[in-house]
Amino acid sequence: MRYRRVPLEGEVESDLLISTDRHTVKPWFQGKIPFAFDLPEIQNSEFSLLGGRMTYLGQTPGAHLIYDVRKHHISVFVFQEQSLRARLDENSLSPKKLSFNMETWSQGGLRYFVIGDASAADISSLAKLFKTSAS
Repeated sequence: MRYRRVPLEGEVESDLLISTDRHTVKPWFQGKIPFAFDLPEIQNSEFSLLGGRMTYLGQTPGAHLIYDVRKHHISVFVFQEQSLRARLDENSLSPKKLSFNMETWSQGGLRYFVIGDASAADISSLAKLFKTSAS
């Protein structure tokens, strides 16, 4: 199954990149967001990169990466930590009863959110790949 998002009114199709190649996805964000990040090597894992798009949390630009694992989509959001500090507090990051699983952490000045309806173990595994690639 291919991820396909219909652009919202006012958006242009160039805001969305459909590619399974991390060497295409990572450079696509250059100049679109004010920071760089590393993508993990997933070749020997159960995860597949589907693509990415620009996203915003309030007025803060970020990257939205879409992965697939066992017919479940997992979203990875990456933002500059400094830009989010005023928007996030401990209550907004605390676990709640949700219909999806989430893991978040800060590393190298970036805030990562891994979110999806995949199992908590799959969310944690993908998060671990990102943590390792950024260190």
